[in-house]
Amino acid sequence: MNASIDRENCIGCGLCEGTCPAVFRMAQDGHAEVYTDPVPQAEEPAAQEARDNCPVAVITVA
Repeated sequence: MNASIDRENCIGCGLCEGTCPAVFRMAQDGHAEVYTDPVPQAEEPAAQEARDNCPVAVITVA
């Protein structure tokens, strides 16, 4: 399973990092980024939760 973020449309709320810090983090520019890809199997549920709860729907996990 891979994760990606449309960083251009990210609002930098930090929800993804708070939900799945093993995969997502906030970059120095204030936008979220994926830093672990592919998503470790044990982190898949949390990555999907981050995707589902992103307020601007910029996270893809597939």
